Amino acid sequence: MVASLSGTLALLVGLAVMLLPLLAMELSRPRDSVWGAVVLLLGLTLVTSADRLTGSPMLAVLCGGLLIGRLSLEVLQLRWRVLTPEEQQRLLSVERWQTSLKELAATIARGVAAVAATSTTLAAALRRGGGAKPTTGKRWVRADSEAAGSPATEADTSILPTAVVSSFAEIDQLLQSASGQAG
Repeated sequence: MVASLSGTLALLVGLAVMLLPLLAMELSRPRDSVWGAVVLLLGLTLVTSADRLTGSPMLAVLCGGLLIGRLSLEVLQLRWRVLTPEEQQRLLSVERWQTSLKELAATIARGVAAVAATSTTLAAALRRGGGAKPTTGKRWVRADSEAAGSPATEADTSILPTAVVSSFAEIDQLLQSASGQAG
């Protein structure tokens, strides 16, 4: 019973730590989500293994929980002392928490909508037969279509033939002949 209660408490605390960057950015730090996930894992382990934890292992779980709780309280107090008085006052206001909770609800709603849209798309793809693409479709047409034996288009006639040169004199001759044709 104690393990189940400790696990449930750890699940709630882990969820709160993971949501801390969304609800109270002033108190959060970059790796809080990772530590929240670790506490969630601890809570999940305690809840699922509650029947196995009796005697000495249960005493170890209780002592570990007390140590984690004490260290968490110290960290929270330190983070609170680092805040300016204006930030502390704003953090205690009801309007700020209402705004944060509305933003959290909007974020959750967008997440649920995205998951629903993805699941609908995935279900439609599975009904089509795994989303296999048809074998027919557009094909690439090479620009040198005359060489391939297909009829030339107007765009193909404006392309100059490629010439291989070995000196600058040949380049000059090609430029002079091209400018003579244009003029």
